[in-house]
This record gives sequence, structure tokens and C-alpha cells, in this order.
Amino acid sequence: MSENIKKLISEGENQFVELKREFSEGVLKTISAFANTSGGTLLIGVNDKKEVVGLDIRDSEFKNMVDKIVDSLGFQPEIKVVTFNNRKLVRIEVPKSSIPIKYKGIYYKKVGNTTREMNTDELLRFFRRDLRWERLTNEKFNINDIDKETIENFVALSTAKGRLNLPRKDIPLIELLTMLGLIENGHFTNACILLFGKNPQQFFLGARMRVVRLKDNMTIIGDRWIVGNLFKQYYETEEAIKSLINVRYVIKGLNREDIWDYPLLAIREAIANALVHRDYFEGREVQVKVYDDKIWFNNLGGLLEGITLEELLSAHASRPRNPLIANIFYTAGIIESLGSGIERMRNALKEQNLPEPKIEANHVEFNLWFMKDIYTEDYLRQLGLNERQVKAVMYVKQKGSVTNREYREINKNISKPMASIDLNELVDRKIFERIGVTGRGTKYVLK
Repeated sequence: MSENIKKLISEGENQFVELKREFSEGVLKTISAFANTSGGTLLIGVNDKKEVVGLDIRDSEFKNMVDKIVDSLGFQPEIKVVTFNNRKLVRIEVPKSSIPIKYKGIYYKKVGNTTREMNTDELLRFFRRDLRWERLTNEKFNINDIDKETIENFVALSTAKGRLNLPRKDIPLIELLTMLGLIENGHFTNACILLFGKNPQQFFLGARMRVVRLKDNMTIIGDRWIVGNLFKQYYETEEAIKSLINVRYVIKGLNREDIWDYPLLAIREAIANALVHRDYFEGREVQVKVYDDKIWFNNLGGLLEGITLEELLSAHASRPRNPLIANIFYTAGIIESLGSGIERMRNALKEQNLPEPKIEANHVEFNLWFMKDIYTEDYLRQLGLNERQVKAVMYVKQKGSVTNREYREINKNISKPMASIDLNELVDRKIFERIGVTGRGTKYVLK
């Protein structure tokens, strides 16, 4: 013990250690800061010069100190009187708190060896990081607000998947929800309201989906708002998207296979990802925009602190923003092993010969795109094609083929040799395939 205290004093103050001459208001601020950052140790009875001056502290004074800390912070670290060099010190070990700790209405943080107040933005990020929105409770929500049909469907799906083992079939509703972690201290959690409520939007207006069909970035030709609990939003959003994309039919033997513009497995994963990982502290809805050549999914709730986009796109352990919601969706079989969603999207798109999903994310929002085919104008430009070649690929997508003469017609003021150079490059890069012998009968199609 003495060696440990000696080491703490000799190293001096840093992000994890603070020395105080006596018990004061500064001690309370430091406890708040340690609790809100990474924890730490206070030694009371050591001055700024790292000299051990000690404390003349009686049992009653020590009790008053402990009471002052608990009453002021609502938080009790480990506090003990220790002896070092024949002098009494108070040692306070502060663990990192799972909830934010304030002193006189102000939240503090440690920055190096200093204690500072959190500003508004820092405090908001702190709450989002350490306070699970889904575990907060709402006393206005009662058992009559539960959608029992959704509960019954969930139980049927989960038991069929073998992911829910009930002690008995007639388990009371409250017991079931408690077992699932959706009731705390006798009250329904926000996660419970979202997952199984009849009308969650009565409590959280922004907890809904919007599916929009656009001809371009400005022209809306279809708009649908989807409300209800998260299970209803999941299924109804899929149906809304299916109503806005194309499907073709392939006969295989005696069976008919539906081939959608985008694989339904990837669409379902994208919807589930948006519902499970969105930041419900924010009030805005999840948006899905369906274009002629792509689908864009956007939800608030980007990368968790400490996670980079590169880590998200590689094999990674799951760290869901809303673990209660994620667990319920997993139990119901809507999502598979946590953390596998992006890989499942990739594989589904690849099997249908579609491009990989495009993903952009920061600490505020998450954006996901599915492209109908690889030959989008943006993608072709990224390959380094010139504008004449891009225009030709778009022409072939519409018309089916292009000849040298048609190439010159759609690209004004271009010579026949230059057209041949452009077309040969598209063949060499395996974008076009040449059909027919050299001459007027030659045409070019997408490979």
C-alpha cells in the first residue's frame, strides 16, 4: 500500500491522479470529472509540491466527508483513510460511472491533469455514449398500450427459430417482457415501447420511416410514411420498397423464381440495420429514397465512438447502439449473428451480379446505397472514362448496342479514327464486347 501511494505522489497529477491539500469543493468537481471520463484516484493530504502534509481527521469528520460526497453527487466512490509516512491521508478511488455524474448541476470531465466543465456538445455526446436511450423508462406507457398481436408473432418466430425458450406457454405478458429485459423498476423501457407498442409515435414522433420515390433529386413521384412499432415498420418498409422497384420472373423447372432489381435479403438487412442502429435521441425519421438506378438508406446514428468506417467494413465484433432492440430482432430471426449484416448485403448483391453497397458514415449519420448496375455515370467516371465513353455506355444501356457511326452521332465533331480508339479502349477494359466482323456490320454491346 505504501509503495503504491509513494508511486502515485511521485508521478504527480495526470488524467488519472489528483492530489489535494484538503477536502474542498474542488474534490467534488474532480470526483465528477473522474466518474465521467475514465475513473481515477484522489489523495487528500498532499500539497501542490507533492509534499505529504496529512490530515487531522476524526471518525465524525470522515463520516461528514463521505456524506457530503454522496449527498452532493448521488454517487459513492471507494473512500478510506490510509497512513503514509506516519500521516493520515484520505484516498478516494473513483470508478468510471455508467451514468453521468454532476455537481451543482454541472458535469465535469478530465483533460490531462485539469478538471473542466463539459460544454453542451460534449454533454450531448456523453449522454449518447453512456446513457442507453432504449433503457430509459416511460411511466405514461402502460400494459394496455402493448400490441398483443405483435407479441404473439414475435413469440412464434422466436420459438420456431429456437432462440426463445419459455418456461411455460401461458407465461404472463409482464413476466415475458421482464425476462426479455424490457421492463426496469416496474416500468416499460423505451425499447419495449418501440418494439411492441400499438402507437410508439404517441411518445416518439420521429420514430418512423419515410419511403420516397424520386425521378431525380428534385422530382418526387411517390411518398409514404410508415409508422407503428419496429416490427410493423420492418415489414411495411420492405413492401413499400417492393412496390417501387421492378421484378422479373425466371422459370426453373416447375418453379418460378422472382428476380427483383435488388435482392430482398439485402433490402431486409438494410432496413433492419436502420431500425436497430439509429440514434433515437434524435427526432428525425429514417429515410429511404428509391431512384431509377439506386436506393439510398439514411439514418441518424453513425459510427459509435472509437469505431472507424474501415473497422465497420471489415470483420468486427458487434457493438450495437441499441443492444436491447438488436437482441429482440436477433431472437425473432430478423437479423442473424450480430455484426454480420454488411457482409450479408455484400454477398446477396454479388450473387445477383450487382455492385458492392456504397457506405458513408460519420459520428452523426449512416448512408447506404444499392446500385441497380455497375454502369452508373459516377462509377464510369471513377474508372477514368472520358465523357464521350460515358455517354456511349449510357446509350448502350438504353438502346442495347452502338456502332461507330452512332458513336460519332452522339458525340458531335469526333472523327471516325477517334471513335475507333474510344470504342477499342472500352473493349480492352471489358466494358464493351465487339459483335460482328470489322466494318459496317460491327456493333458494340455491354460485356
